[in-house]
Formats: sequence, C-alpha cells, structure tokens
Amino acid sequence: MKILLKRHGPINTIFEQSVYENMNVEIQQYTETALRIKFYPNSMYYEISKEALTMSSPEPVVNRQYSYNFTFGPQFGIVVRRIGTGTTVFNTTLPGLVFSEQFMQLTTKLPTDVIYGFGEHRHTQLKHDMNWRTWSIFTRDVAPVNDWNLYGAQPMYMNLEKDGKANVVFLKNSNAMEVTLQPSPYPAITYRVIGGILDFYIFLGSSPADALQQYTKAIGRSMMPPYWSLGFQLCRWHYGNLSQMREVWDRTRLAGIPQDVQWGDIDTMHDKLIFTVDKQQFTGLPHFVNELHAHGQKFIVIVDPGIGNENEKLRNANFTSPGYNMYEDGINQDVYVKDGNGKILIGKVWPGLVGYPDFTNNNTLHWWEKWIRYYRENENVSVDGLWIDMNEVSNFIYGQYFENGTEGCNRNKWNYPPYVPNILERGDGKLFAKTICMDAKHKWGRHYDVHNLYAHSMAITTYRALVNIFPGKRPMVVTRSNFAGTNKWSFHWTGDNQSQWPNLAWSITGILDYSLFGFSLVGADICGFWFEAEREMCLRWQQLGAFYPFSRNHNAHNDEGKPEFRDQDPASWDDEFTRIAREALLTRYKLLPYLYTLMHYAHTEGATVARPFVLEFPTDEVALTIDKQFLWGSGLMITPVLDKGMTKVDGYFPEGRWFDYYTGNGIMPTKAWHTLDAPMDKINLHVRGGVIIPWQEPANTTFYSRQNPMGLIVALNESQEAEGSLYWDDGESLDTFKSGKYSLLNFSAKQVGGQAGGLNITFAHHGWTIDVDLNTLELYGLAQKPIKLMVNGGMVDNNKIHMNNTMIVRVVDLHLPLNTSYAINWFLV
Repeated sequence: MKILLKRHGPINTIFEQSVYENMNVEIQQYTETALRIKFYPNSMYYEISKEALTMSSPEPVVNRQYSYNFTFGPQFGIVVRRIGTGTTVFNTTLPGLVFSEQFMQLTTKLPTDVIYGFGEHRHTQLKHDMNWRTWSIFTRDVAPVNDWNLYGAQPMYMNLEKDGKANVVFLKNSNAMEVTLQPSPYPAITYRVIGGILDFYIFLGSSPADALQQYTKAIGRSMMPPYWSLGFQLCRWHYGNLSQMREVWDRTRLAGIPQDVQWGDIDTMHDKLIFTVDKQQFTGLPHFVNELHAHGQKFIVIVDPGIGNENEKLRNANFTSPGYNMYEDGINQDVYVKDGNGKILIGKVWPGLVGYPDFTNNNTLHWWEKWIRYYRENENVSVDGLWIDMNEVSNFIYGQYFENGTEGCNRNKWNYPPYVPNILERGDGKLFAKTICMDAKHKWGRHYDVHNLYAHSMAITTYRALVNIFPGKRPMVVTRSNFAGTNKWSFHWTGDNQSQWPNLAWSITGILDYSLFGFSLVGADICGFWFEAEREMCLRWQQLGAFYPFSRNHNAHNDEGKPEFRDQDPASWDDEFTRIAREALLTRYKLLPYLYTLMHYAHTEGATVARPFVLEFPTDEVALTIDKQFLWGSGLMITPVLDKGMTKVDGYFPEGRWFDYYTGNGIMPTKAWHTLDAPMDKINLHVRGGVIIPWQEPANTTFYSRQNPMGLIVALNESQEAEGSLYWDDGESLDTFKSGKYSLLNFSAKQVGGQAGGLNITFAHHGWTIDVDLNTLELYGLAQKPIKLMVNGGMVDNNKIHMNNTMIVRVVDLHLPLNTSYAINWFLV
C-alpha cells in the first residue's frame, strides 16, 4: 500500500532548509508477524543498498497478526496494533512529524516504558531510563566513559508489552541520528535523523526471544565461530618485544592456565604499518606463531584501515619487508576513499598520514586479500584471524589533511549540516570530529550517508578475503565498529574500557546489548584496557570474564614518558590469584560444549548466548531490570561480585528450580533475592531446573579438550523433567549445518513418582562422528542416591554411583561411545 502525503500547515522550512512538499508512505506486509513502513520523498534520496544489507525476502501473508490504520487530522499518523490483544505497538499520531533532506523527525508512542536496545553506548543499565534521555547513533572512536555515542551503530529497540509479548523496531537508516526517550504515563520515542529515509521494520513477537529471532532472520544471523575462538585469549598493546610476549605465553602455560589464542597489537608492526613485522623488536614472530600452532593454539593480529603513505616510513618498511608497497598498490587498484574534489582523502592515524580503503569498492577485496597473503607468505606469519580496529572510521585530525599542512573539511551542507545530533558532546559542532569529511566519496555513496557502514563493509571484505585464504574454514574476524547485520561477518568486543570497578557491571550491560543486536561472540577487555589494574578488581573481573562469550584479557600502553601499566594477565599475579583464575577458566572450558551448542542455535535460529533475564522471564517485573546477573542460554546463571571488598553478593532467582552448580543444593524460595556467599575464590553459578547441560573434561587448549570424555548435568525441574542438546562438528569447517556434516544429540529426562527416572539420548541428526565417550552423569534434584542404574538394559556397577558431601548424584566411568542412542534408567527404591 502506498500513500502520497502533502505538506500541511504554514511551516515550510526547518533549520533554514526546505521541508518536503510531498512524501510517500509505503506499507508492506513483510511476514504474518512483521511489517515495513517506509517514508521517502518524490525526489532523489539515499537508502541503504542491498549490497550493504540484504534483508530476508518477504513471506506470504495468510494469517496476519497485526492491523494498521491511518489518521489524517490534525496530522498524518500510522497506528499498528496486534490483532489478538489490541495492543498498539507503533503509533506516529503525535505532533512534530517533519521531513526535509537533512532533517527528519518522527515520534512513536509506546505501549509501555520497558525499552532495551539502541547502541552503541555505555549504558549503565540494560532497561532504558526513559526520563527524556537522548542517545545519538553515529560510529565514533571514543572510549566508553560517558554517555557518548561509541563504536557501533545499532538503530533498533525492543519494547516489552504488558502481557510479556514484545516487539522489535528496526530503523533501516545509516545516517547520523539521535533518539529521545519520553517517560510514562505517555512513553514515546522521538527520532531525529539527518539523512536518508525513514524505513521501519516492525516485528511482533509472541515473546521477547521470538521478536529478536524474527529480527535476526531479517538482518542475518550471527556467524558460527570456530571452536577455538571460545577459548581464553591474551593480548596487550605494547608487549614491547617478542621476548615479553613469549614470557607471558610461557608463564601462562607453566601456571596451567588455559589459553587458545595469542593476539598481536600494533607494536608488532614496522612503524605501525599493517601487514608488516617489526624485524627489530619482533624478529622471530613467524617461528613463535608456529610454536603456538604446535601447541594447538592460534594467533590473531590487529589490522587498522589506515594505510600509511609517508615516504620515509615506506622506504624503511620496504627495506625490512621487501615488496611492501601496499599504499602504492592501492592507488594502482583505485581502492581509496576520495575527498569531495575526487582526490585520495588523507587522514592521520597510527602510521602517520594515511589513505583509507573504500571497502564498498569491489576492487578492494582482491587488493585486501593480496596483502593478507603478503603477511602470511612474505612476512611468514601464519595468522589465523584478524582483529579489525579503528574502523569507525577513526582519524586523529579533523576531516582530512591538505597539502599545505592544514586540516579540516570543505564548508558545505554535508560537512556542516543544518542540524547536528548530540554526537560526542556535539564534537564542537562538527560531524567530522575524529573521523573523515562527510563529503568524501565511496562506491556506496557519500560518507555523510555511509559513515556508519564503514566498519560493516570492512567486516564483509575481511570475511570474504579469509574465506578465500582458508578455503572451507570459518573466518575469525573481530571488529570494534559495526552496524545492523555485521553479526553475519564478524564478532565484537566492546572497546577501550577502563580498569575501574564500575566497568565490571557496565561490561555486562554492553554484552547483553549486543546479544539483543544479534551478536553471539561478544566480550569486554578483562581487567580493563586503560589504566593500572588493581589486584582484587582484576581477580573478580577474571572470574566474570571467564563467562563472557568472548573471553580475552587485554590492556593498554601508557603514554610515552610515563610508567608502563603493569601486566594483568592471570599468571602475572601471585600464586593465589593464578589458582583462582585457573579454576574459573577450567570451569569455562568444561562447559564449552554447552557454549558451542548455544552458538549453533544463535547461528541457525537467532537465539541469544549471553542472555538477559527478560528474555526468559518476561512477566517477572524484577527480572526486567536485572543487569548485574546474566544467563548462558536458558540454563546457567552467572552472579559475579562487582564491588570492592565484598565476599557476599545478592542474586535474584526467578520462579522455577535453581541448583548451586558446585554443590547441587537447591535455592528456596524462588522469585526472590538471596544473599550468596562469594569468597574470593568463587564466582556463583546456578543451574536451572529443566535443563541438561553437556560438558567435557577440560584441558589447557580446546584442541586437547575436544579429545576428552564428556558428561551431562541433568537438572530436574518441579515437574521432574529436563531436556537439552549437544551440537558437534569438526569445530572449524564452514557451513557444516548446511552441508549436514554435524551431529545433534537431544537429551530428555523424566522422573516418575519419586521412584524411578530415565534419560534418553537420541540423534536428531547424525552426520558427524563424535569420537569421544560419555563418561559422567551429574544428576541435580534427586533426594537420594539411586540404588541401581541401567544403560540400555544393562546394569551399571553400583560402585560407579556416588553422592559424596553434595546433593549431586555422580555416575562415573560409563564409557559410552557417543555414536548411538541410549536409554539410561535409575531406580530410587
């Protein structure tokens, strides 16, 4: 359906710019539970291309679950309601509707004030404060220390309705914008957008999880990570030299601390030129990476988009890295972003003066792939993945560098628009503060329009290059900046946080935000990036970080001339710290089969991995505000200590049955707060009744842990039932789910009448050999030890059944090959 709107009223300008006389409104029934509302002018306009973001195709609509109506006075509005409940989920009838080329404003009323989403920001709470807060969305290189817009641009929100249903609204627009949140009793959101069109997708979910699954189906679901990326990872900006990097690696191994990945930052490069190696400080890096591989470990290196062009540095680099002419080669391949006059735009970042690749240009893929290969083949560094940073895109000067030595941008409506959203404290009123000029040119459009897509295009190009370099293998790409849909191409870490106590809690909110945005593998720098880490804070953070989906300890280099920040890797501290960190990480490694299975469901169904309580308990008013605890999937609750000097922590337990992970003790009552013991050597974990969690004997790398026997935690709920699954493949091949080269085991347990129970293990799909045994069962929720246990009708030796000093029944030494189905029965009388 399409409607032509004509301007009504005396106002014909806004911020000294003409208001559109005519606007089109197009409504598309996208699916039975989703619709699209698109506002656009009759004149030329920019919109995100299908090449940048391919939305899923519309589906046939037979049983539509929503209605939409129009009002035409006193002004035009659209009202979207659920047919089943009558709840109004989108209502634009409030005043203030404005459309011009560089300023659009629209307000939608909300059914409730329970809002999540919009990003990226340093949100101090997951549920939004609706008291006239304004959040800007424009990718920016700035540390998460205030309420500024940060690295990513995620123009979506989730609104919880009174009955526990939820809707997700995505504004498909890549221009700078801000949103203002209005409180009850009339909750609303006002959008102010300075370019493009207003292209809304509205997803009506039967639950919050369903709404998010619809959203990720539309924008694309998270890529499946390689198994090794779930292991613990170490990095530092400015190890200084290879000896220091090796020392950290050696002491980590000697301390028995699991580690799967070592990262290299810009100090590994020659003069900070990407795809080079500093042959003085990091000579021997290729051999070191080969040693990592020999130990079953991986190496990832940082890559920034700024390509150095200072002649003296390039001459020196070419002397130590023969054939290194990346900048000149980029000129020959015509891959650089152009300024408003059609010349290569020059900025300044770590290598000095730089050009920026236009990753929206098809030529750039071949060129980018060539230089990744150069790093692997000419510099001989067998890198396993890439860390793409500074891609907001970042610039240490304002706009661009001119040949006369000045900086800035041409004065025009793109660089100096009539309205600037609340971006970086308005960035002195300049959109191009800390980035490049808005009139710069990309293949996808003017930088003014595609700024928020720069990192997105870099992620796509990097992913595709790595697929070509590692045929048939999953790429490992981690990006700082991102847009909606970047989750298909890359993972995310939350940037340059600080080694201060409040950052622990804020990290949880940031990770949960990105779960809502569709990212499965996401984490924060453990122990903080900036400043000196304090022991107790770092220890509590290391415990928390052991349960980030992406678990990496990373810290910064202090300013030149100042004392260096101390090392903060787990083995750099005292023996007690090392022991506690090791135990937390070994628990993580034990639970990796469960985490990997969650990654599979994120990849195939759009489920969340790090999960806020609201997704599981949407009708529990307390759960709606919980952001100091989180879940892995539906089954494991993490309750960390987040404050200095505390050896107890308050945790909220929603309705249901919950068991202490370590002891099997039940928590009573539920739907209540409990004060939990939290000595320095413990992070509180609780298993939810009704869930079966697969696990594996841990090792110090995933290469070895994947060869160890497995076990199951079977936690019975109030109905004496539990279920779960295990997804397993080779851990690294691309598209194993599509090709069928995987196995999916379903677990189902039930106890009847307090006398007997059983566990069934069946294959939902059997396309990959699981070449390890199921060795251990851990049963939570039984009042006593079974008097006998049988597997497929055969008796298990009673000496293998234990219940020692805990409420966990452990059945050991089963040695059941996981290549067939099993019926396991236990008897209490």
